[in-house]
Amino acid sequence: MEQINVTIKDEKGRIDKVLSERVSYSRSQIQLWLKEQMVTVNGEVVRSNYKVKNGDEVEIKIPEPVELVIEAEDIPLTVVYEDQDVAVIDKPQGMVVHPAAGHANGTLVNALMYHIKDLSSINGVIRPGIVHRIDKDTSGLLMVAKNDKAHESLAEQLKEKTSVRKYLALVHGEIGHDKGEIDAPIGRSKADRKMQDVIENGKPAVTHFEVVERFKDYTLIELQLETGRTHQIRVHMKYIGHPVAGDPLYGPRRTLKGNGQFLHAKTLGFVHPTTGEYMEFNSPIPEVFEKTLEQLRNNH
Repeated sequence: MEQINVTIKDEKGRIDKVLSERVSYSRSQIQLWLKEQMVTVNGEVVRSNYKVKNGDEVEIKIPEPVELVIEAEDIPLTVVYEDQDVAVIDKPQGMVVHPAAGHANGTLVNALMYHIKDLSSINGVIRPGIVHRIDKDTSGLLMVAKNDKAHESLAEQLKEKTSVRKYLALVHGEIGHDKGEIDAPIGRSKADRKMQDVIENGKPAVTHFEVVERFKDYTLIELQLETGRTHQIRVHMKYIGHPVAGDPLYGPRRTLKGNGQFLHAKTLGFVHPTTGEYMEFNSPIPEVFEKTLEQLRNNH
């Protein structure tokens, strides 16, 4: 295991920022090592927000590189855009984004490793290139980073809420007002650990929505995320009494038949990490979604 020693002299500020300027590793990588307790100051484990002091002795233990064991798979993949820094993927409904317990194969990451040779390493061997996620049964657009510099830029845009992510959702009930904002903190449900919920001490979560079309007992809405909490749209829509149709986790038992929730990530916009150009992409809704809307229009 490699070891780096740094003595703090005149530097000031957070340890993750200071170290990223002193050693040849990215700030995100240093934050990961801090989280994994691979960084000590004067022999003590510290967090990323630790403010360095003159004379601090910092020790970084760099773990041995882990051999990539996730297998590349020749799975069909819709690549909407690709250059040397980023790729935009249109994920089909039913595909898990990255390997986890019970899903070692058949994921978007397995497909990415086959179709795209260069992927950022910031999120480790399980999630190469993955900057953000959408749920298994949510379809639509995802941005993928092909190197660490691009990853840091895209992740910062998500953090600063400057990227654009718009969704289409078909929800239960007829929403009377044309626009709305849901500002309600989200955290793990106390009743069911597999679910998220609006809870008092949860992480801040803000969702904006606008009505696109009304049907009998259902409403088609466009949503824009300010934050990216797990299951955010599904939890927020349930919270205001309009759960996403077809949602097996947060919706009612009697709902529309499909391949899971009727939720589609239709628009993705971001500033290119290298050129500084704003880029925006759109994805057509899946066939089952379109057919369901047609049926609702006919019934209406």
